[in-house]
Amino acid sequence: MGIDYHGLKFLRYVHGKRPFGSVVTIGRQGLHLPPWKVREILDLKTLTDFGAYGERLMMECFGATSVDSYDNSDYESATHVWDMNRALVPEKKYDTIVDFGCLEHVYNVAQALKNVSSLANPGAQIIHVLPSNGFCGHGFWQFSPELFFSLYSEQNGYRDTEVFLADLADERSWFIVKKPRGGKRADVVTSQEMYVLVRTTIEQTFSHDSVQQSDYTFAWDKSTAWTDKSSDKSAAGHSTAREVTKPRADERPRPATAVVRWGLRLVVKRIEAAFRRTSLNGTNPFLTRIDVPGRRET
Repeated sequence: MGIDYHGLKFLRYVHGKRPFGSVVTIGRQGLHLPPWKVREILDLKTLTDFGAYGERLMMECFGATSVDSYDNSDYESATHVWDMNRALVPEKKYDTIVDFGCLEHVYNVAQALKNVSSLANPGAQIIHVLPSNGFCGHGFWQFSPELFFSLYSEQNGYRDTEVFLADLADERSWFIVKKPRGGKRADVVTSQEMYVLVRTTIEQTFSHDSVQQSDYTFAWDKSTAWTDKSSDKSAAGHSTAREVTKPRADERPRPATAVVRWGLRLVVKRIEAAFRRTSLNGTNPFLTRIDVPGRRET
């Protein structure tokens, strides 16, 4: 995908948080904006052609001290040639790792994510702009905010994780995604092409050994709590076993009863769907709409 409108805006947003320092990009990042659009977005005084790739832009406009790149081939003259499907032992580590549309093209995406973190100095920042919806056929994968909340968690060695969604057809707005809690999913259903924008900070050590979807861990924890409580009651002499008994012939549900039961279940599902707010807008309880940072009013 490279550096487009939302990518450049995200670079500007992240740079406002902290300096870039040494940078490595996953895939050599093309610059997919004309010079006048770059000048407008970054409030530059002069019109500058930064070339086809993003290295000069990141050094001159964002103060990067160096910009390297990793790719599977040298067809775009990347600094390092490496297949991200394989475990990486990097030659050096960096202060900012940039993935603006590469991981969706890597089959072994779990290994690729480990490689991204292996490139980071302690305290480095990792940033992604990746397809989240509406990119069927673009690559192998489309990414959910849930992945990054579950992966880039404090227990895994990350902090200050931020996740946004952006509609490619809307240059005015981003949506802050709230971290799912209480067994709820941060569902977002759209017909638009959509990016997920992610920023996190890595601590000295990290682990990807425990990455589970949050609503399932919530359900598992509740089940464990019930089991522990049952064990306590059993130890106190109370019967707590969940007995499964075969119903007698006269207790078995009749076909007509099953039809009614399933009919009511489907009606309830339709009512729930009608009131479920999952769109990419401010009515979705997991999203907060904000103006794109640094956007000029027109």
